[in-house]
Amino acid sequence: MSTQPGDVFSSHCGSRTVLDHVTSKWAVLVLSALDRGPMRFSALRRRIDGVSEKMLAQTLRTLEADGFVVREVAPTTPPQVTYRLSWLGAELTVHLSGLLDFITTRLPDIQAARRA
Repeated sequence: MSTQPGDVFSSHCGSRTVLDHVTSKWAVLVLSALDRGPMRFSALRRRIDGVSEKMLAQTLRTLEADGFVVREVAPTTPPQVTYRLSWLGAELTVHLSGLLDFITTRLPDIQAARRA
């Protein structure tokens, strides 16, 4: 295991893959939704308007593999699956929330720039 930090400017660094995973539209929205607390798949799908079941499942698998999301299965019939942020995911959402706040706050300015 490497103790060296990544270099996102290097095409050979694994950090590029992680950057791709966490900056996709769906990943940002999933992480942001889970920042409010654990959620089941159907609740996530309702919260994130426009995401397909396939895309949500793929995004959750990717974020789980990268260690940002934890999938918990309750031993019930049928099994109840809940998703929550890991400690790493919680740390990441602190940074993403600033981006989302900026976008939502500055949306009128951005739209005006597009029209200009």
